[in-house]
Amino acid sequence: MHYLLTYDLAPDYLERRPEFRDEHLKLAWEAQERGEIVLAGALGEPADRALLVFNCDSPQVPQMFAAKDPYVTHGLVRAFHVRPWNTVVGDMAATPVRPA
Repeated sequence: MHYLLTYDLAPDYLERRPEFRDEHLKLAWEAQERGEIVLAGALGEPADRALLVFNCDSPQVPQMFAAKDPYVTHGLVRAFHVRPWNTVVGDMAATPVRPA
């Protein structure tokens, strides 16, 4: 199953990010090495959101990631949301659906 972890970023996110970026990236790469994070990154122009795609069995995995993320704990993220993502097309789709 795939889950999307969406961050709503604070207005001063870009200014404050350098202080916490290494710790955030360490946490993210560790999750990727465990096979939990598939892709992650901030949206640009404007830099107001970030998306993290998880491959896991439970929404608790991305929720726990966010709870430990220094971007969240230090207020660079105003809110986060975890939603199941029903992937149906692509080599990594959790439930591939092909046309009849």
